[in-house]
Amino acid sequence: MTPLPPIVGEDPAFLDVIEKASQLARLDRPCLVLGERGTGKELVAARLHYLSRRWEGPLVKVNCAALSETLLDTELFGHEAGAFTGAQRRHVGRFERASGGTLILDEIASASMTVQEKILRVIEYGELERVGGSASISVDTRVIGAANVDLAARAQAGLFRADLLDRLAFDVLTLPPLRARPLDLLPLAESFARDMAHELDREEAPRFSPVALAQLAAHSWPGNVRELRNAVERAVARLPTDGAVIEEVPIDPFASPWRLGATLGEGPDDSSSDQLGSAFAFHDFDRAVADYERSLLRNALRGARQNQRKAAESLGLGYHRFRRLLVKHALLPDK
Repeated sequence: MTPLPPIVGEDPAFLDVIEKASQLARLDRPCLVLGERGTGKELVAARLHYLSRRWEGPLVKVNCAALSETLLDTELFGHEAGAFTGAQRRHVGRFERASGGTLILDEIASASMTVQEKILRVIEYGELERVGGSASISVDTRVIGAANVDLAARAQAGLFRADLLDRLAFDVLTLPPLRARPLDLLPLAESFARDMAHELDREEAPRFSPVALAQLAAHSWPGNVRELRNAVERAVARLPTDGAVIEEVPIDPFASPWRLGATLGEGPDDSSSDQLGSAFAFHDFDRAVADYERSLLRNALRGARQNQRKAAESLGLGYHRFRRLLVKHALLPDK
């Protein structure tokens, strides 16, 4: 069996979606995977395939936003030789190639209304016609749509076919953003650090300093898991030696006193320096440690639904030490 794509996460908000995906995978129905950019939509869509009865069949993906309407039409449905200028031979489309398996339509909101209508027909009747052809071709393809926009709102605004949305929305998995998965931040960062160290042939994965951990906890991660991975890999790649400690995470790759567009002059002025200074600002050490400890405690309590013993176990702490930390940070509930 093809191994499932690795997914790192232990936050309840994330585990709930993964459990729902495991249940949905067994149902041979079209569905949608929605979420902000970088939340792992493609990984979850692949999980839907590999946990389904179609796991031995092909898994085919297409990015609808990367192709023009004409190219997307022929890429999805194929074309016959001579269908248009330059079409010298028959081209088998993605729907045919995915027959018996799964077709992931990434950024499906970018597909034109015409292409959407043809997608709907294939889902409804299991048939298609190649561009320039007249023969009806039967396919058995499960369709999974993925998008980082509110498709229901787009349908209400007339920007997406409501009938196609009805067919795709047999069930909808909406992935939580990274900022809603606080318990996953450190495990993900450590996993990315280990992978990057291995890629660089380093024997020891780096550790994060308290200041670096505070940086990770304080950032909102608008790019979600993809942005976190880039930042951590960048930090590991910039370390001078094997096993060094990551003292600071370079979250903004554009941060520089010579950032383009900061000023119209030849060098940075005082205002641009002030604007960029936050990218290089260090937190007070003791305050950074305290803030990070407090964040870990709160997230553990939230994940354990305020059960202090379970929260302590999730952090690898003894119950009494956990209680002392709650007292230290004034996190004990009022009696």
